[in-house]
Amino acid sequence: MKIWLREHRFALNEALRKLVRSPGSFVFNVLVVAIALVLPIAGLTLFENIQPVTQQLAVEPEISLFLAVGTPADQTRALASGIRNTLPPSSKKSRIEFVSRTQALDALKKKTGLADALSTLGQNPLPDAYIIRLSNTDVAAVEALAERLKALPGVETVQIDSDWVKRLAAMLRIMRLALLLLAVTLGVVVMAVVFNTVRLQVLTQREEIAVSRLLGATDAFIHRPFYYTGALLGLCAGAVALGAVALALQPLNDAITEFARLYASEFRLTALDLVTTLALLVISAALGLFGATLSVRRHLAQLS
Repeated sequence: MKIWLREHRFALNEALRKLVRSPGSFVFNVLVVAIALVLPIAGLTLFENIQPVTQQLAVEPEISLFLAVGTPADQTRALASGIRNTLPPSSKKSRIEFVSRTQALDALKKKTGLADALSTLGQNPLPDAYIIRLSNTDVAAVEALAERLKALPGVETVQIDSDWVKRLAAMLRIMRLALLLLAVTLGVVVMAVVFNTVRLQVLTQREEIAVSRLLGATDAFIHRPFYYTGALLGLCAGAVALGAVALALQPLNDAITEFARLYASEFRLTALDLVTTLALLVISAALGLFGATLSVRRHLAQLS
């Protein structure tokens, strides 16, 4: 175990020594890889911030029951218990609100500013209605419930908002898929940059590698410093990309705060949590290590 640790410590020190010997090239490669990593990290940050908001929006889908005009008052009042009995056990915490036709007309006058025009109608054309705010957000369950509510006596029209829930879910799926494809594409770019960087190092050190082989160095001993170089390149690039995204959040939040205030919201973009940040650093280092592994095995085999 001590020998294994000593060999890896030597390989890490050798990789650091080579990076210090040519810092300009290393910094340039870090910036190139970091630029490729910024886009998926920024997309993930945006997705992680939007997802809780969309979950809150989809917490209470509504079903509106419009009664037939002329439904007797006693039947209208009794419909509340019929609605409650129709709700499945998973929706028993749902809220039922009765909106009379008079309340609906007054609200319409206030919201539209068409009080004079509505007054010319004479008779109130709006029906009584029940608004059901559901605790169950499953789209299929909401639609099945709407079908059962249509059969209640006195109900003329049932309107549900599951369409926008479906659109929201579809939009999130598209965003997740697009983010995954972007991450895979730019991950290939990262490996290509590391592959080329390590290839240049192998070519510039081919004489040193040849001498090491003559002295009895194993392939693992020769490969290890290049592996560490690739991993360090990916790790540093990931840290730079995460830092760039975190710094960009402040000016973005300044603009978002003004926009969110118009909608009485306090929405702000926050940086990724510690676990996600560490996972992204590990992935960045792994991409660098994988690119270095491909490059070393290919080009050192050609020097054999």
